[in-house]
Amino acid sequence: MKRGPLVIFVILLVLILDQWLKVYVKTSFNLGEGFNILGWSKGQIHFVENKGMAFGLELGGDYGKLVLSLFRIFMIGFLIYVVHGLIKTKESLGLLISFSLILAGAIGNMIDSAFYGIIFSASTYHGPVASFMPETGGYANFLYGKVVDMFSFPLVSTRFPSWFPFWGGEPFDFFKPIFNIADASIFTGVASILLFHRNFFKSEKDETARNKKASPSINEEEE
Repeated sequence: MKRGPLVIFVILLVLILDQWLKVYVKTSFNLGEGFNILGWSKGQIHFVENKGMAFGLELGGDYGKLVLSLFRIFMIGFLIYVVHGLIKTKESLGLLISFSLILAGAIGNMIDSAFYGIIFSASTYHGPVASFMPETGGYANFLYGKVVDMFSFPLVSTRFPSWFPFWGGEPFDFFKPIFNIADASIFTGVASILLFHRNFFKSEKDETARNKKASPSINEEEE
């Protein structure tokens, strides 16, 4: 498969799966509801929403939300530029797919932030589940929507020992963050680059150094 169609396929696959699951969860459950995945209590669909970054992290307040949304738009544009460059220079398919996964995840969460507040009613812990295109309008303005998260893997649920500083005796869950397919796509892409494609950044640095060395200085040109 050619590189361009491959990138489009990867991005569309992630976006379709991500948005399908988000819409299903948002319109089927109240906040805090869900079910065990294949009956496994350590793997759950658990519906939550967040105003911020991946894995439930937040940037405080409405101003922080706007800054984050604008940053996402900037990063999406930058990633499109990077992926286009990788296609032109015919970099390895593994590296191209990794960046495509990051781009797809960024677009997936940006869709939530940009449009979910407009096209859905608010989700609550009690009462009717959210509806699509409610007659009374959505729950937020453009760029102020909340990101839908649902994957929960509380692999270990225990308590800190009583002697433990600050949190002694308090409950502790490992792995606590709740995430979505877009988050997983970003994480997979970044991890793949760090583990298998670090030489790409070294080659970019070496090429930049060679170009600087090959370019004559202003003084040399004057001589």
